Amino acid sequence: MNYQCNYEKLLKSFNFDPVTHNFIFFIMAQNEDLFKKIISHAKEYGYIFPSSEIYDGLSAVYDYGQYGAELKNNIKQYWWSALVQLHENIVGIDSAIFMHPTVWKASGHVDAFNDPLIDNKDSKKRYRADILIEEHLDKLQDKIDKEAEKAAKRFGEKFDKELYLSTNPKIQEYKATIEEVKTKFVQALEANNLEAIRQIILDNEIACPVSGTRNWTEVRQFNLMFETKLGSVTDEASAIYLRPETAQGIFVNYLNVQKTGRMKIPFGIAQIGKAFRNEIVARQFIFRMREFEQMEMQFFVKPGEELEWFEYWKDKRMKWHMALGLGDQKYRFYKHDKLAHYANAAFDIQYEFPFGFKEVEGIHSRTDYDLSQHQKFSGKKIQYFDAEQNISYVPYVVETSIGVDRTFLMILSSAYTEEKLIKEDGSADERVVLKIPPALAPVKVAVLPLVKKDGLPEKAREILDDLKFDFNCQYDEKDSIGRRYRRQDAIGTPYCVTIDHETLEQNSVTIRERDSMEQIRVDISKLNSIIGEKVSMKNLLRKL
Repeated sequence: MNYQCNYEKLLKSFNFDPVTHNFIFFIMAQNEDLFKKIISHAKEYGYIFPSSEIYDGLSAVYDYGQYGAELKNNIKQYWWSALVQLHENIVGIDSAIFMHPTVWKASGHVDAFNDPLIDNKDSKKRYRADILIEEHLDKLQDKIDKEAEKAAKRFGEKFDKELYLSTNPKIQEYKATIEEVKTKFVQALEANNLEAIRQIILDNEIACPVSGTRNWTEVRQFNLMFETKLGSVTDEASAIYLRPETAQGIFVNYLNVQKTGRMKIPFGIAQIGKAFRNEIVARQFIFRMREFEQMEMQFFVKPGEELEWFEYWKDKRMKWHMALGLGDQKYRFYKHDKLAHYANAAFDIQYEFPFGFKEVEGIHSRTDYDLSQHQKFSGKKIQYFDAEQNISYVPYVVETSIGVDRTFLMILSSAYTEEKLIKEDGSADERVVLKIPPALAPVKVAVLPLVKKDGLPEKAREILDDLKFDFNCQYDEKDSIGRRYRRQDAIGTPYCVTIDHETLEQNSVTIRERDSMEQIRVDISKLNSIIGEKVSMKNLLRKL
């Protein structure tokens, strides 16, 4: 696991009072422990394995197991259905990973796709300098939030939060520091001033999370693209790149799709595919990997209308997340202070992971930069003819880009639940359950004969053979029924169907619901309709 942090040393860099210090340390330790449990559970129950584990693994590369592959496919299906199936003016493509090298020259990746890296001389750990500064700003904002929380408890119902935030001297001091750091940070990034970025780290006494020291190296740029060769003979082979994003495959196919699909602006092109980045600071399990999967949609609009569509897709994409039911308070929008060279508006949708609020999706107004660049470098005219206005123009683009792996981790983090139970005899018990949204669950139904005799396995197989045409099912007859329920809870199976002796007599079965553990008796003939209504993807899509 690449998620390591010495919280005690980190906290020493802040001047918290003893009570606040102990409380924050307790919360951090709890969250770190929770994250370790999630990672362990993911491996133990067939969701995610370290890649090439029998050879001691490969850093920041992971394999999806039998249940992980199913969950991942369901996430992609939910996204694809929400974008392509529900919108007449959005179509999907699947472009190649290998692309002409000039594509990446035109897009700016060859010259400008860099991360500012900095090393701590004591811990020998490497960090992204921009992330260190952003995390420092987040900690300052957390101080403001905690001051407000303490004041709210002190003043009770009479507390006016807005007035407090605008008048309290300590809050104003924090706000002024945040604005000052932000201003310097944005200026340094825009000027590509690496020394200024390092100076911000030094001036704000940002310490290494591992060593707790501020003994930093110089900041330097590192290009993230993987380079390889195309050709059978090394000397004659051409240098090409593994794509660092899927968006360019959409842009270079804009004309093909627009003409063959007779698409009229506004319209979108969606794609799901692998991307590759040589992340030096890959960490936090599958949150940041070197090989990952993206779900991107580029929406082509008339120049001047891009910000209106930007707001539309910003709202639409947040609704997609909210429909999952992971908790509205777990999401927030994050506005970019420094815009990419191609953008005129950018927001992230962030989710509160055990390691804090982090980006899962970006919504960007990319202007006409990409199509204009490809028009320039290819020498081909890439424009849209508006028959109604009798004009041609290069369309503007609004992008929605979401990481499949980050969405997977988001759902897994939300789903992992430890519950203490009280048995009928008063004794205590506990279970670990993955409360995955039923429509996305890898296994929808587990079919369980109560015992392995008296014709129950045969009847269970008969029921399974009927259900498997509609749902991904699992059959299990090993161990006691209680142990099998716990196993299905840990996998995240929303429904268990139990076949007992009464089944043979009355043609009925027991359905057990995962989250509530409630059991109801139903006729076998109603199984498909009852389960189908509960686990259908329609339940998610109707909320959009």
